[in-house]
Formats: sequence, C-alpha cells, structure tokens
Amino acid sequence: MSTTPASLTPAAPADIPPEPRTPGRRAWGRARRAALPFGSLVVFLALWELLAASGTWSETLVPPPAKVWDAFVDVSTTHDGMRGYNGTTLVEHLGISLRRITLGAGIGIAAGVVFGLLMGTVGWVRSLFEPWITFLRTLPPLAYFSLLVIWLGIDEEPKVTLLAVAAFPPVAVSTTTAVAAVPKSLIEAARALGASRWGVVRDVVVPSALPETLTGVRLAVGVAYSSLVAAELVNGLPGIGGMVKDAANYNNTPVVLVGIIAIGVSGLIIDGLLLRLERVVVPWRGRA
Repeated sequence: MSTTPASLTPAAPADIPPEPRTPGRRAWGRARRAALPFGSLVVFLALWELLAASGTWSETLVPPPAKVWDAFVDVSTTHDGMRGYNGTTLVEHLGISLRRITLGAGIGIAAGVVFGLLMGTVGWVRSLFEPWITFLRTLPPLAYFSLLVIWLGIDEEPKVTLLAVAAFPPVAVSTTTAVAAVPKSLIEAARALGASRWGVVRDVVVPSALPETLTGVRLAVGVAYSSLVAAELVNGLPGIGGMVKDAANYNNTPVVLVGIIAIGVSGLIIDGLLLRLERVVVPWRGRA
C-alpha cells in the first residue's frame, strides 16, 4: 500500500486552472482576428487582378478591380451630367432596397414568431400549419413572384410581400423547434408555483426559446437578402436589386459587381448588428 501523503500527490490535469490571458495575448488575438479577413481580401483581389490580366476572358465578362472601382465611383456620384445610375446614387438605391427588406422581412419575422409560439405550444395548430410552412419553405421566390405581380400589380406590394413570405418560414420553424424543446421540468415548476398559462409562456417559454428564435431571425434576414434581386425583377428601379438586373441586361458587368458587393457588404453589417443584439438580449447563451 502506498504511503505517499495526499498533500504530495500531483494534482490531476483537470484541477489545474487555465493560465490567465495577459493583455498582450488578448491584443494579439484581436489583431489576428482582424488580420485574417483583411488578408483573405487582399489575396482575393490579387487573384482577381491576375485572372483579369491573363486574358482568359474578356473584360466584359471579368472586368479588373480598377474598372469595378471606377463603376463604384460613377454610380455613387454625379459625373458627365449623370447622377448615379439611372438618376439615383448607389446609397439611394441601397436605402430603398433596405426599406423594402425592413418592411417585408419585419412582417415575415413578426408572423413567424407568433406562429412559432402557437405551433410550439398548441399541438393541433402545429399539425395544421406545419406542412404548409414546410411547403412554403421549399419554394424558390421566383416560383411565386409572377403570381404576386398578377395579384398585386407592379408597385411595392409584390416586392414587400415576396420578402415577407421568404422571411416567414425560417423564423416559424426555429421558434417552433425552440418552444418544443423547452424543458418540461421548468414548465411544471412554474405551474406548481401557480403561474397561469400566459405566465408560463411569458416567463419560461419565451426566454428559453429566445436564443434559437434570434438565430431564425438572422436566417430570415439572410433569406430576404437572397430574394432581393428576385423581388426587384419587375419595376425594381430605384433599388439595388433592380440596378443589378438592369445593368445585367446591358452587359454592364462592373455595375453588376458593384451592386452585388453592396448587397453583400450591407448584409454582413446587418448580420453583425443582429449578432451583437443577440449577445445583448441573451447573454447567457453558450454558458452553463
């Protein structure tokens, strides 16, 4: 039998506290996180320039970055007596499209949250609506946009409706799943303490489902963005998607790329803001 004192027994690896991160290491970590995306952008631009300079494709198909930059300046300012693209600057095109997305996606997200709560808490409501939501989720926007134009005309109504319909299913599905996954023990404990049905939903179900619901909101905004060009196929000018579609009709590839980059960058910014909102609203996510 070993007689080694317990105090002399080496501590298990799991018992050793992690080494605290020094300010220098934290600063290096932040710098590395910022440098990696910037470095990938530089590499991408270099490869793009090499591909354009190789002559494999004509500049009509693959314009060099300098031409795309010139197109960006042209559509953002007044030049040669012309203001922006089709009389509207890039910022104005993007602002009009963002207004459509805000209204359409906002309606779809609100409806998705309500339906998700109902389907997650009431069994017969889920059985009734879930197949229809799944059917709607599998449809590409172009499949029903023409029908919306026939029903609602060519003004703002079909565009906003398309974006709302596109944003609705991700939120409804994520909220339904999150509500159904709420631990039964929490619900039973709240009822045992005298909480009403509405109190259980407000104080237990909604806080528990909120993280997944916010993830569904981010997905819904992404789906709405991917549907933007489809929503602005008809009478989309002014609008960033309409600008892309109109420029494509004339093989104006630099302007098409400017529009695509504007959509992508604004989408990244909005997703980052939603992610920050998620961290503020549900700070307990990812913690034990």
